[in-house]
Amino acid sequence: MNKKDYYEVLGVSKNASDDEIKSAFRKLAKKYHPDISKEANAEEKFKEVQEAYAVLSDPNKRKQYDQFGHAAFSGGQAGGGGFSGFDFSGFDVDLDDILGSMFGRGFGFSSSSRKNARSRGDDLLYHLKLSFEEAVFGCRKDVKINTNVTCPDCNGLGGHDETTCEVCHGSGTITSEQRTILGSFLSKTTCTACGGTGRTFKSRCQTCNGKGRIKKNSTITVKVPSGINTGMRLRVSGKGEAGTNGGSPGDLYLEFEIADHEFFKREEDDIYLTVPLTITEAVLGCKKDIRTLDSVVTLNVKAGTNSGTKQRIRGKGVKNTTSNHTGDMYIIFDVILPDKLSREQKSLFEKLANTNLENSTYTKFQKFVNKR
Repeated sequence: MNKKDYYEVLGVSKNASDDEIKSAFRKLAKKYHPDISKEANAEEKFKEVQEAYAVLSDPNKRKQYDQFGHAAFSGGQAGGGGFSGFDFSGFDVDLDDILGSMFGRGFGFSSSSRKNARSRGDDLLYHLKLSFEEAVFGCRKDVKINTNVTCPDCNGLGGHDETTCEVCHGSGTITSEQRTILGSFLSKTTCTACGGTGRTFKSRCQTCNGKGRIKKNSTITVKVPSGINTGMRLRVSGKGEAGTNGGSPGDLYLEFEIADHEFFKREEDDIYLTVPLTITEAVLGCKKDIRTLDSVVTLNVKAGTNSGTKQRIRGKGVKNTTSNHTGDMYIIFDVILPDKLSREQKSLFEKLANTNLENSTYTKFQKFVNKR
């Protein structure tokens, strides 16, 4: 199966500068990373982007690729660099740093030669339900989380009495020479004796079983700002998974789901309220007490108000502290017919029926119906 052209994968020209290649990689890594992308083929695309960047970001590999194409790394041409898999240790760009700076999180990138380096902990995503009022006004919520924390017995090392690995001498990798009919090349593999960490221990930690981290339940109190809406996320710094080898912890992301209100409807920072009117209130007009989010106001309802009539009250919507914006409130009137009529009410309506209650809209419609 033919591989795609690496320049085409990154969307750059063959004359692209190193900065252009790096910039293209950042954008595509953000777009296709499996932890955040919702595209069906995100993982496959992400691997293509990784592979393309691994070659084009290295001057020597790029030169070989420009001369021999993909064959330069499959043993098909003399001078091939024996490129198989991805060893990012020689690059000037750290994928953890790139994605961490873009998303405020660590995505767990590590090549075999970097396993003994500090690694930032993974981020966590929790879903949190709020009532309508909690989202509008803000609140404090206790959140129960279950996370990996640094093992207290071995301080995250995974064992006791640390020594340098005698097999790889602390490098975490084993370099071996591979020979082919076209020549020889060097390849690196993870040291099986230390698992790529470069160190071993005289005894494994029994508390964490050598993992350096243990699961722990905890409760944290989170201040939720006013104006939160469904789908929004709040980052709680340093409350994610513990890092490894002394790395910093990840972050906790809270994604909110807001419950509906019995009467208020919310669209962004605007609030909508449907207010019922009796026939007499709509026909004659009236003063109507309306409950807003934080108070009660009195509105003047004009005589002849119809169902669907909308009235705006400025500044009575949601006060969003995140965007520093306050929405408006919209009143939608709904004229309600009585379920039952007393004899007196029915008699009054019959008398009304004998009077001229037509308006211009009604008259136009009647002319349309009676048209011959």
